[in-house]
Amino acid sequence: MTYANVKTNLPGALAKDLLERREKAVPRGVSYGIPAFAKEAKGAIVTDVDGNTYIDFAGAIGTLNVGHNHPKVVAAIQNQLDHFIHTGFNVMMYESYVELAEKLAAIAPGNDEKKVIFLNSGAEAVENAVKIARKYTKRPAIISFSRGFHGRTLMTMSMTSKVKPYKYEFGPFASEVYKAPYPYFYRKPGNLTDEAYDEMMIEEFKNFFKNDVAPEMVAAVVMEPIQGEGGFIVPSKKFVKAVYDYCHANGILFVSDEIQSGFSRTGRYFAIEHFDVVPDLITISKSLAAGVPLSGVIGKSEIMDAANPGELGGTYCGSPLGCAAGLAVLDIIESEKLNERAEKIGQTVMDTFSAWYKEFEFIGDIRGLGAMCAIELVKDRGTKEPDKELTNRVVEEANKRGLLLLNAGIFGNVIRILMPIVITDHQLQEGLDILKQAISAAAGVEKISL
Repeated sequence: MTYANVKTNLPGALAKDLLERREKAVPRGVSYGIPAFAKEAKGAIVTDVDGNTYIDFAGAIGTLNVGHNHPKVVAAIQNQLDHFIHTGFNVMMYESYVELAEKLAAIAPGNDEKKVIFLNSGAEAVENAVKIARKYTKRPAIISFSRGFHGRTLMTMSMTSKVKPYKYEFGPFASEVYKAPYPYFYRKPGNLTDEAYDEMMIEEFKNFFKNDVAPEMVAAVVMEPIQGEGGFIVPSKKFVKAVYDYCHANGILFVSDEIQSGFSRTGRYFAIEHFDVVPDLITISKSLAAGVPLSGVIGKSEIMDAANPGELGGTYCGSPLGCAAGLAVLDIIESEKLNERAEKIGQTVMDTFSAWYKEFEFIGDIRGLGAMCAIELVKDRGTKEPDKELTNRVVEEANKRGLLLLNAGIFGNVIRILMPIVITDHQLQEGLDILKQAISAAAGVEKISL
């Protein structure tokens, strides 16, 4: 049995009509990937309005770790709908908010007492982490990292690195936001060993506080344990621990941005668990509620309680539908052992990528952690010149063959893999086979044997 089946040209006839309507009603600043419209989805399979089926390696940009329309999530939402849709937690409270907060506090790393606030989007979670950090420390400055992505609001745009399409002509940006260096082992100076490069990056991070901003002025350092939009770049444990140690030696809060990397994506509830540090604050969203808009900040109680009543929150923050879905997600992760499953998927993907690296000379790098994996495409392995055009063709060819796929990276030359972790072995293998076909078709270059 095969799962992917694209029977029409893209867009299909019904999608063409919808695209015409979209063009008249939706601003062009709202981008889209595949020129198709979803009709239904389940697990790791999506069907469009023209009857084409796709294996999903995008997962709504990492939002669907437990898959599309998981029966437990659907049942939880339906049950909530039978009772009430919304009361506003700051008007009349409901138990599901408290229960989800309790469970997230319990699974977050560290032995400190923790509290949780719920919000709407990933960017809003980061915004509130900044507010909480500034309130607690009484300091203004926020540090993010080069190539980082944290959202599209004013503050999170200021913290984000990629200029186009996220920041161009949208300034001026928020003040007191600084970007520190973040390691990128594939693009390190050629004469340095990994160990020497690590030491150099740690020293550059420390010197950053001499050159750019005094540590006494910094409220928080916000780090993606694995950079998502930046290209699935994985730092060393040594670098992360050095940043963490510097923060705590200087009264700076360490914030782990887990919006894309959380909830079993890397084989842990939170990617920061791989690095043996305990964040002061953790931002969460995406796969927290399986597609229902919900985000949050988890933090040490003393820090979270710095704000006074009314200083945090919003009309829809922590909606009952989102909380119901979030509770179902945690149940699914535990009952279906998705952390273990993510590690198995990641091993399969990385083994496959390793074989492709020997076969295709334009694959410059393979990397990942758990089921958060990527390949970087280049024009030449020696110069490492990024090949954005090839990457775009690969995505297009994959779509034509029934595979939903995303690129990433500051140069737009990284293929990132974000399939639902509930994907079956058969679906995973078929998706990888399609990806290889797409790479071959897009490239049209000689293979090499190593």
